[in-house]
Amino acid sequence: MKRIKAALLVTTAALLASSASAAGKLEIFSWWSGDEGPALEALVKLYKQKYPSVDVVNATVAGGAGTNAKAVLKTRMLGGDPPDSFQAHAGQELIGTWVVANRMEDLSSLFKSEGWTTKFPKDLLPLISSKGGIWSVPVNVHRSNVMWYIPANLKKWGVTAPKTWDQFLTTCKTLKTKNVTPLALGENWTQQHLWESVAVGTLGAQGWQNLWSGKLKFTDPKVVKVWDTFGKVLDCTNKDASGLSWQQATDRVVNGQAAFNIMGDWAAGYLSTTKKLKPGTGFGWAPSPSTSGTFIFLADSFGLPKGAKDRAEALSWLKLLGSKQGQDTFNPLKGSIAARVDSDLSKYSTYSQSAAKDWKSNKIVGSLTHGAVAPESFTSTFGTVIDAFVASRNAQVAAATTQQLADKAGLGK
Repeated sequence: MKRIKAALLVTTAALLASSASAAGKLEIFSWWSGDEGPALEALVKLYKQKYPSVDVVNATVAGGAGTNAKAVLKTRMLGGDPPDSFQAHAGQELIGTWVVANRMEDLSSLFKSEGWTTKFPKDLLPLISSKGGIWSVPVNVHRSNVMWYIPANLKKWGVTAPKTWDQFLTTCKTLKTKNVTPLALGENWTQQHLWESVAVGTLGAQGWQNLWSGKLKFTDPKVVKVWDTFGKVLDCTNKDASGLSWQQATDRVVNGQAAFNIMGDWAAGYLSTTKKLKPGTGFGWAPSPSTSGTFIFLADSFGLPKGAKDRAEALSWLKLLGSKQGQDTFNPLKGSIAARVDSDLSKYSTYSQSAAKDWKSNKIVGSLTHGAVAPESFTSTFGTVIDAFVASRNAQVAAATTQQLADKAGLGK
C-alpha cells in the first residue's frame, strides 16, 4: 500500500512538474498596430488555441514601416534583452543588421523539419538566406507598387488610372483644374515608397536590380532622370504631406479630396476592413505608373534572436507563422498574400487573388523602402536625402549624395 501511495505521489509530482513546465511566456515584437492589428491578433488567438498555457505578450511599437520599432529593437538587442521573436522585413534589413552581428539563430533545421523549402517561392528563399543559413520565417508577401483610387470619383472627374508617368503628369494637370489633389502623399517613409515606384518605372526591372548590384551608379544620367521625374510627381501632391500618416493620405482618396495614392497593398486591408469598401467597385487599383508587369515585393518575417528567454515558445510561434493555417488566417486580414505557394486563395479578397496571379507571372524585384535590397545602414539615412530633395529639388545633388550613401554601405561590393 505504501508503495502505491509513493507511486501516486511521484506521479502527481510529475504531472505538476509537467504542468508547470508547460506554462510559459512568449513576447512578440512587431510594429503591427491600429488597422494592421486585427491580423496579428488573429495569429495570437490561433497560437493561444494551440498553446493555451502560454502567456503571450504583444509588444507592439506603433509607427509606419517600423521606424519606431526598429529603434526600440536596436536598444534591446544591443542591451542583451532581445524579444523572443521580432518582425523584420525579409532580406537585407535583417541580414545586413542582426545576422552579420551574429545575433540571430540559423533556422535551416526548422525549414527542413517543417518541409518549408518547397512551400515558399524560389525567389523568396535567397532573400532570407545568407552564408548557408536561413534566418527568418516569412509570413506574407506584400506588393509595394500599387496605385489606389475610387472608381466612382475617377468617372466623375473624367480621368482613368494612368499607365505611365508621362500619362500621370498629363492627368495631374487635368485634376488640378478641378481642384483635386492628383496624388495623396504622407510622411517621409511614404515619400521614399513613392520614389521607388518612380525609380522602377523609370529604370525598368533590370535597371533597378543593377542599381543595387553596383552595375549602375546613382550618379548615372538614367538615375538623375529618376529624381527629375520624382520632382514633377511631387508637384502633383498635397503640400502638407509631411504631417500625414499613410492612412490619412489614403483617407483623402476615399473622401474625394485626392484622386490617387501609391502605397503597398496593406492599404487593401485598410480599405476593406476599416473603410468597409468593396474591392473592385468601392475601391480600385493598378500597378503604379510605368511598372506594369513588375512586382516590387517585400515580405514580413520573424526570426529567433540568440539568447531569447522563451526559445521553445518562440519556435512554436515560428512554426505557426510558416504553416498554411497560420498564413491563411493572417493574410486575408492583412491585405497581403501568403508567402507559401499552396495557399487557399478562396479565402482571399478579389485584390489578393489578383496580386497572387501577378506574383506568379510578373518580374519580381525587391523593395528599397521595406528592406529587401539594401541594408538598414542605407535605408535609415536615405530619408534625409528625400527630405533635402523635397526642399531643394536638386536632382544632381540628390544623386551624388545617394551614391555616397551606397559607397558607405558597401552596396555592390
